[in-house]
Amino acid sequence: MKKILHVVALLVVTMSVAQNFETQITSYLSANRAQLNLEPEDITDIQITSNSFSKSMQLENVYASQRHNGIAVYNSSSSFAIKNGQVVYAGVNFTSGLRQKVNTTTPSITPNAAILKAITALGLPSPTNLELLSRDGNEYLFSDGGISLEAIPVTLVYQRTHDERVRLAWDLRIYLLDASHHYSMRIDAVTGTVLENNDWVISCNFGTAPHSHGNKVAAPLESVLFKKESNVEFTTGGAQYRVFPLPLESPSHGSEQLVADPSNAVASPFGWHDINGAPGAEYTITRGNNVWAQDDINNNNGTGASPDGGAGLNFDFPYDFNTAPVNMLDAVTTNLFYWNNIMHDVWYHYGFDEASGNFQENNYGNGGVGSDSVNADAQDGGGLNNANFSITVEGSNPRMQMYLWSPSDYLELLTINNGPLAGGHVALAANFGAPITATPITQDLVLVEDDDAGDSTDPNDGCDTITNTAAINGKIAVVRRGSCEFGFKALAAQTAGAIAVIVVNNEPGDAIVMGPGAQGGSVTIPAIMVSKNVGDAIIAELLSATVNGTIQDVPPGPQLDGDLDNGIIAHEYGHGISTRLTGGPANPACLFNDEQMGEGWSDYFGLVLTMETGDAGTDIRGIGTYVNGQSTEGGGIREAPYSTDFAINDYTYADTNNNVSQPHGIGFVWATMLWDMTWDLIDVYGFDPDVYNGTGGNNIAMQLVIDGLKLQNCSPGFVNGRDAIIEADEITNGGANKCLIWNAFARRGCGFSASQGSSNSRTDQVEAFDLPAECSLGVEDVEGFQKNFVLYPNPTTGTINIASRRPAGDVTVSIFDLNGRKVFAQQLELQTIGTIQAEGLNAGMYLVTIEGQAGTQTEKLIIK
Repeated sequence: MKKILHVVALLVVTMSVAQNFETQITSYLSANRAQLNLEPEDITDIQITSNSFSKSMQLENVYASQRHNGIAVYNSSSSFAIKNGQVVYAGVNFTSGLRQKVNTTTPSITPNAAILKAITALGLPSPTNLELLSRDGNEYLFSDGGISLEAIPVTLVYQRTHDERVRLAWDLRIYLLDASHHYSMRIDAVTGTVLENNDWVISCNFGTAPHSHGNKVAAPLESVLFKKESNVEFTTGGAQYRVFPLPLESPSHGSEQLVADPSNAVASPFGWHDINGAPGAEYTITRGNNVWAQDDINNNNGTGASPDGGAGLNFDFPYDFNTAPVNMLDAVTTNLFYWNNIMHDVWYHYGFDEASGNFQENNYGNGGVGSDSVNADAQDGGGLNNANFSITVEGSNPRMQMYLWSPSDYLELLTINNGPLAGGHVALAANFGAPITATPITQDLVLVEDDDAGDSTDPNDGCDTITNTAAINGKIAVVRRGSCEFGFKALAAQTAGAIAVIVVNNEPGDAIVMGPGAQGGSVTIPAIMVSKNVGDAIIAELLSATVNGTIQDVPPGPQLDGDLDNGIIAHEYGHGISTRLTGGPANPACLFNDEQMGEGWSDYFGLVLTMETGDAGTDIRGIGTYVNGQSTEGGGIREAPYSTDFAINDYTYADTNNNVSQPHGIGFVWATMLWDMTWDLIDVYGFDPDVYNGTGGNNIAMQLVIDGLKLQNCSPGFVNGRDAIIEADEITNGGANKCLIWNAFARRGCGFSASQGSSNSRTDQVEAFDLPAECSLGVEDVEGFQKNFVLYPNPTTGTINIASRRPAGDVTVSIFDLNGRKVFAQQLELQTIGTIQAEGLNAGMYLVTIEGQAGTQTEKLIIK
């Protein structure tokens, strides 16, 4: 009886809170109706679908849907940030003039008939024993009918169409038995036609070919050099896992390590193997509250093998990259388990918690629904050269499927036989000249020298008359890539007597496949290319020593395993984060519009968690380099690598207009903007390797991205996403980074005057590189005195760091309360970073004024 009373009381409180939010939201919409282009009847029937408290922004994120006659408009979920009873920001996605646009309120076909229409459209076999299991108003639940992995939900909704009509429809989902597709469909409730069909299994197509776009690093290009097994051990005690740990992106980025007790006490207070919220592990296998990692080699999506760590939770399994991946199944499944938990724990600290819809079986009384930990399938037998993540409504388990990858075509064709470079090196054979065979070609390497008499200015590119033919005769020639054709320089080396030629790439990143040009057809010796890094090292060694090498074909190695590409694991998990936070956890289908940036957020999550001390924004960061057989400097499988250097990645907002792939290329442009913003913040605040509690620019960026996801509307475009991030900074940091963020987006064409047009179209984006008035001083002036200073942390408990973009000399720092009274003043000699202590101030909002010879700057400051 007490339990029933408790549930009733909780229900009453929940309804009261929802009604309060509804009143606040309705009041906001009424006051801003003209600006939002809404009619009075458009806001008379709204439904609160979920809400959560944001610790970073100190407000409630509330999500509401628009309804007509009690029937929800599909994907009308709108975000409202409510602070102190007032809506401070809204991402509204309501339809204007809804009543005039709906076609009817009464369906002509039944929900089970809608299922049959969907089955016919999908080409599926007829269902067996299709039964109605339950009904709640306009919501129905049918049995799986032998065609779906799960029971089939059917709900009456309104579906908006591209011609601005609103049709009554049945919303239903069918999850195919092999888990390859989870179809979310709207069937016209009058005609039975398919109005919309989205796939909730987000397949990431990591094999997408790169797109040519000016001066780019070519990709995919080179095979990975596997790291050897490591003896690095962390401290023992408690659970331990032999993995490629945070922040390693893959085995090519570092060695495996035995990591002890990596669970985070805040995000996973009972460890990674708990499920009941009491001390002690419930599982000794790779299963727990956040994820169940197991193999699905037979592709049955059932219960596969999970490695067992025993009572001591010791998951120390060996890796052997010279054998088939199945022979290290326990090891790779452990790595998959580890990284899913890392994603859970890290992003928990930035607000992806229980009430926000994260993935946990037991929510430990912290809000949300629970019962939705990730099912992570290792070495899934249902595909190859790919990975996917099936999004779900809160309370249902999503599935991550990781596949094996074909052996790389990019092999260690070159072996250096002596000196510090001894060992195998990755190279690519030209598509002209003699084939590379199993018969070794072994000889000393000789650097080509030419007279530099022609157009070329490089004496080692073989584009002019070769002057050291005697030294080259009978040797393997080494020549730099230059201005002349590959066939020309290879033929010149052959004419000089070379028995083979090695071309050194002159661009960062991997090698490329060399084409013949006009003279390649006359080349009869083998020709290969090596990367710039490898080639530069060879040339440097040749300047002081003899280098002997062998060119020889080698058989392809074993398949590569996606379970070891941590960037891909993070990418897949990232789809769960972005879909749960955009539009709220009750509506995970908000990222299917044409301009949506889901693939970009996923790339970003993988990039930012694999940053390391010493990295630079101008570095080449490719996506999927490991599984695609590329080196760590490979270009990856996006249109270009991620880099702040426009010589490497010059993509801007205009490229989303059919110049990049959809959705991956569109997401790539968005992630490029986020990556620029992150490095701009790092330039000011520094890099902090502590991804849980750090205070660096990377941590600030991570928080802004998560908060932006919560603030933006359903079906966002780039401008929506940009504005949400700027607002997140305003709410959390008092707008301290406003102009920095504007500059990052404007640099890539998403400036103040940029237009996204309709977010349901990918062809109407208009880029602009301008800034709002308060930031429109130009880059030099923004980086000058007026926006020279940044205060951090903000909010603060009293310690205030002031970062200056350039030496400022003597400045006076004054702090005023909101009544205009000066409550603090201090002289400061400021070169780059200075610190003041203001612990005696009460919690609240203040204004900080920094005065110097060049002028005055005032910023908001929050003392907490």
